[in-house]
Amino acid sequence: QVQLVESGGGLVQAGGSLRLSCAASGSTLSFNAIGWYRQAPGKQRELVAAISSGGSTKYADSVKGRFTISRDNAKKTVYLQMNSLKPEDTAVYYCNAGTYYSGGVYYSYDYWGQGTQVTVSS
Repeated sequence: QVQLVESGGGLVQAGGSLRLSCAASGSTLSFNAIGWYRQAPGKQRELVAAISSGGSTKYADSVKGRFTISRDNAKKTVYLQMNSLKPEDTAVYYCNAGTYYSGGVYYSYDYWGQGTQVTVSS
């Protein structure tokens, strides 16, 4: 079993910053990458960013240059630094465990955190 716990969401004004954390525990050898997804009301869940165990990263076009994903392997924690936030970034953000393939393909396993709400006011 894999457990993922997100933290760090909240309410922020447009242009502000937030840092999300995803702490992993359990069978952490069963995956080699972590992805951050988000889901806004009435929309499909989308991949925002992903990072491999070796530090390779990928980002959705909508967040490139504003969001940064990083990891602390010793703490088994992945972070999502979100800067220059926009109202359209408002969503529930979920942490996911998966596999990162060469070429920048992220495949999600069915391991999800409970989600953390990010609200950006205009």
